[in-house]
Amino acid sequence: MKQPLAYIHPDAKLHRSVIVDPFVCIEGDVEIGEGTRIGSNVTICEGTRIGKNCTIFPGAVVGAIPQDLKFKGEQTLAVIGDNTVIREFVTIHRGTASRGRTVVGNGCLIMAYSHVAHDCVLGNNIIMSNATQLAGEVVVGDYAVIGGGTLVHQFSHIGSHVMIQGGSRINKDIPPFITAARDPIQYCGVNSIGLRRRGYSSAQIQAIQDVYRLIYQSGLNVSQAMERIETELPSSQERDEVILFIRNSPRGICKGIEL
Repeated sequence: MKQPLAYIHPDAKLHRSVIVDPFVCIEGDVEIGEGTRIGSNVTICEGTRIGKNCTIFPGAVVGAIPQDLKFKGEQTLAVIGDNTVIREFVTIHRGTASRGRTVVGNGCLIMAYSHVAHDCVLGNNIIMSNATQLAGEVVVGDYAVIGGGTLVHQFSHIGSHVMIQGGSRINKDIPPFITAARDPIQYCGVNSIGLRRRGYSSAQIQAIQDVYRLIYQSGLNVSQAMERIETELPSSQERDEVILFIRNSPRGICKGIEL
């Protein structure tokens, strides 16, 4: 929908069903899919790709250049999937030469005042609560829920189906299927409630708990626990996802609760 009080660069590509509210600024080299609504005072910067049926609330800035001194003006992207909601005053920066793009997946909810820095990769159906701050090159798995005011260190990896307490400071990787809280950030159990809501069976949840008992409650170090998991526990998609995550974690995973 044409909005006479908005600025839309002539090279921007908007589906004819896109709604643009007053005082929006949309720069060139922008693509916005059908059914999306852009709220007032939103800025959509060069290199942004927004999918279908998204809602961007007033004051958000999507696709601004990175706050990274190594950025030299290279052509990079900020890619937003379908059915994602970006609330008031969220900032999402495009990538650098490191990865070339920042990605937010489908069905995500990014709440007010949150920040997604350059080269972050967010999966699908993620909830970032108010004022969550992701530094550069953070990876977040599907269905993760990050509590409000959480600070995530650059290069950190948050696994799928994770629940993180609000106000956390994350400087270690958070493996999948768990809840994490306290300061410093610690494993606090399997996210069984979230997993049940998403259709995981009691048997699947029990198998995940067996994995994490060896990692966090057996008295073994992580390498020893991994050996026992691979030799003693039956293979499953969930078990193998945990193993792969930990094997590919150069930062190391969060510690268990110290009793």
